[in-house]
Amino acid sequence: MNKSIYLFICFLAFTLTLQAQSDPKATEIVNQVLQKVRSYDNIKVDFKYTLENKKENISQSTRGELQVKNELYRLKLMGATRIFDGEKLYTIVPADEEVTISDYDENDEDGISPSQMLTFFEEGYLYKWLGEKNHDGRVFQEIKLIPKNAKTEVENIILYIDKQTSNIYKLIQKLKNNTQTIVEVNDFKTDQQIPKKLFQFNKKKYSNYYINTIR
Repeated sequence: MNKSIYLFICFLAFTLTLQAQSDPKATEIVNQVLQKVRSYDNIKVDFKYTLENKKENISQSTRGELQVKNELYRLKLMGATRIFDGEKLYTIVPADEEVTISDYDENDEDGISPSQMLTFFEEGYLYKWLGEKNHDGRVFQEIKLIPKNAKTEVENIILYIDKQTSNIYKLIQKLKNNTQTIVEVNDFKTDQQIPKKLFQFNKKKYSNYYINTIR
């Protein structure tokens, strides 16, 4: 092989390797976010969830609430409530008067744990620093998450992180089918007094509901 061509191939391979690595500044910021999340005893987040597909002229928004303590959580979204008590998942849908009870499966996308909800980006992504933006007197750091797995439906995810608190303010997930979901935090509280029953399912309250148990 011609030496100059060989050197060019080596240079190209080195360049591609660099492109496949996370930005050091972005990695530092992400690590700060992860460290901050893990420092809290519990977290309560009120958020706005938006689903958009401009090509299909779709735009839907709703409010949601997530409360987390260790591996326990209670999520309210789109008229349903999901509770994870450490062993079972309970999905309560008042409109259908139905409760679905299932075992937690870490390999099931619908069985995602609360820690993954808040730290899902720890693995499987490359981080790219996009800069800072000022909004309403606050400074937000922009981080782009690029999936390592090219086969995933996710094209990229943009995180907007409050520079002062190291908490995520907004997340935009773009899919390859031109759909994007936006989660924007309205209120973020930590280390609150939370009753244990918050993460427990009280079957007596749903005596008139159809109970669907999945084994």
